[in-house]
Amino acid sequence: MFAALAPSRSLLRRAVRSFVLLLPIALAACVSTQPPQQAVRRIDPAYAAMYGPRLDEPHPLPATDISEVDPRFLRREVAYYGREEPGTIVVDTQSRYLYLVREGGRAIRYGIGVGKEGLAWSGRARVGRKAAWPRWTPTASMIKREPERNARWAGGMEGGLSNPLGARALYLYDNGRDTMYRIHGTTEPWSIGQSVSSGCIRLFNQDIIDLHSRVPVGSPVVVLQGQRLFEVEDETRVSSAY
Repeated sequence: MFAALAPSRSLLRRAVRSFVLLLPIALAACVSTQPPQQAVRRIDPAYAAMYGPRLDEPHPLPATDISEVDPRFLRREVAYYGREEPGTIVVDTQSRYLYLVREGGRAIRYGIGVGKEGLAWSGRARVGRKAAWPRWTPTASMIKREPERNARWAGGMEGGLSNPLGARALYLYDNGRDTMYRIHGTTEPWSIGQSVSSGCIRLFNQDIIDLHSRVPVGSPVVVLQGQRLFEVEDETRVSSAY
């Protein structure tokens, strides 16, 4: 009777040994079918608030999704080594930054997107007028370049969330003459830090609202083309002024 049980026990031992050997392979196969986990970039709460919704606006402004934005293009206070007087706006088109010069060698720096019209002029001017939720009228060159998109607005588009000028606009004048150069908001926040097909100098809507509130009509503006203002290491501190 005992001899008859021996083969069964032997078979059982071999089956258990085979299961133990194959178990890691089976588990590895299960693990390999799981999708890779993507790292989620943590958004600084100060920036989340800075680019949050503005429900107090005539056209309630939703939050701007900054999760995919290069952090260096978010608004911050930085050291400033230029010679311009406090209150001057300096547009560095090559680096995709706009600076509002402050006292004590500091500046508020905003990320910008630069359109073809934004590359068409450089020099010194002044803020000739300001507008909240401005009306937009495409130029003849914009209509010619993108007629399907722009021709229907030849008579102008009222301000609103779909208006290409965004929530605010600053109009640059030189000796009382409109340069046709604008610093304005955008309906395409992904374009900040980029070169785009149309428009002048665009900022996040929350940033142009901030800039608009800080600069009076008559403020000096310097627009640089083809040169970097200066090279400095980014400062990650969010200014307490916000």
